[in-house]
Amino acid sequence: MIKEFLKNGLKVIYKYVPGNITSFCIGVDAGAIREKGFPLGTAHAVEHMVFKGTVNKNELEINQLCDELFGFQNAMTNYPYVVYYGSLLNEDFEKGLELFSDIVLKPTFPENGFKEEMDIIKQELNEWSEDLYQFCEDELLYNAFHQRRIKNLIIGTHESISKITLNELKEFYNKYYIPSNMVVTVVTGSSKDQAINIVEKCFNNSKVQENISDLKSIKVDTLEDKYLYENNNSGIFVKLKEGIGGAKIQYAYPIHNLSLKELGCLKVFNNYFGEGTSSILYDTIRTQNGLAYEIESTIKEENGIKLFKISMGTSEENIKKSLGLIDSSVEKIKQDTGVFNDQLIKKIIRSIELKRALRSEKSVQLAKDLACNEIMYGSNDIIYKMPEILSEVTSEDISRVINKVLNFPTIQIIN
Repeated sequence: MIKEFLKNGLKVIYKYVPGNITSFCIGVDAGAIREKGFPLGTAHAVEHMVFKGTVNKNELEINQLCDELFGFQNAMTNYPYVVYYGSLLNEDFEKGLELFSDIVLKPTFPENGFKEEMDIIKQELNEWSEDLYQFCEDELLYNAFHQRRIKNLIIGTHESISKITLNELKEFYNKYYIPSNMVVTVVTGSSKDQAINIVEKCFNNSKVQENISDLKSIKVDTLEDKYLYENNNSGIFVKLKEGIGGAKIQYAYPIHNLSLKELGCLKVFNNYFGEGTSSILYDTIRTQNGLAYEIESTIKEENGIKLFKISMGTSEENIKKSLGLIDSSVEKIKQDTGVFNDQLIKKIIRSIELKRALRSEKSVQLAKDLACNEIMYGSNDIIYKMPEILSEVTSEDISRVINKVLNFPTIQIIN
């Protein structure tokens, strides 16, 4: 992996992978956690509006070129970042990146179609809650925190979306969509010189420089931890939802105070405790007691989120029993300091590395991961240093971390 900076501050990451496919990702430090002073949902609305037209192309031309050039392309807004990414043939990389650089650097934010796009976002919001696991997570985060941005949906609320103006979208865009606040990752079979020359041509030519010259000196403020994080409201929260024919349960434990090594310990623990059909949770809840079709624990490690979660679905009459089994499983593993012997840790690390390697085999996923980590942390240590960190993990380290994390959860029940 090679990292370079262009003269305008744009960070470029090149990764050689043999083959005829190039995947790239344009990451922008302009996610929902940057919305302080703006209506909720502004970051997501900007992502929508940049596709409505540029100084060079109208919306139809953009859509036609996306279909013509890309095998896959997408854009998404998360709390810590916005990404624009896709995969295409090596020979079409320049045309594809030229299109996407035009979209992110030269949007016109046309008034014609603005109201219709906001209506589309409201419809997206209406459909959001139809995914019951997502709905449960949304309620969980809303009840878990007082002021963290993640207590409200990335997309915003009907009220906040209705308040967003075109001028506010332009203001947010002008503040954050500058090359020094972006990273472009390229995973390709083309040479480094060829790939970086294309990025320079698309992001560093004189026309772009003219458009951004008044913004180049702006430095995006560093977000303080007191704005990003807070302790959770522990306890059980229940919300009734008609017609779901069952119940969803989710636990959340904040992990924003973990070091990179402690995060590695948590990854080892999570692989054993809540990943796969041989995990403690799966064996206890499903195999032995038949209480759920699926149950898992996951680590959300994105900047501004950082949670350890447990999720399951069950029947309404089994809620109490399920909670008791989860709680007892947590307490038992906290007290059983000898379970993670050297042999088990090595076995788990192999499994983690296999999953990481499989994920990285998808070039578009690798391009996206490299961009997101660079935006969030200023490096990709979490990918490339994690194997070394995991090799140093001990049973005592894991015990300390799980006893640090697994306390006073927020528990959400939807039934």
